[in-house]
Amino acid sequence: MLTLWFLALLGLLAGILLGLNSPLVIPAIYSKYMSVAILAALDSVFGGLRSSMEDTFDNLVFITGFFSNALLAALLAYIGDHLGVELYMAAIVAFGVRIFQNLAIIRRHFLKK
Repeated sequence: MLTLWFLALLGLLAGILLGLNSPLVIPAIYSKYMSVAILAALDSVFGGLRSSMEDTFDNLVFITGFFSNALLAALLAYIGDHLGVELYMAAIVAFGVRIFQNLAIIRRHFLKK
């Protein structure tokens, strides 16, 4: 289990360093889409970690959840842009709540050990 956490942290560090040193610049008009995409990814990661700790992890559920969450959030942002309503905020709130719930459960799991 410790090796899994070490690899996850190593991958996170490598991703941060790569992102900070890459010349890629995302235009500001895509910031709504990027915010929901990042939160969808974080929601899936924390949900996967939680289910892994509970020994209920299913790769198919993880992958389908990741893509369906991301697509629904992007669709909300797209429709909201066309309607002039910030619908992406609904996805941000929903993902934010789920991330904090999963993080609290993960924290409790470590405190019980």
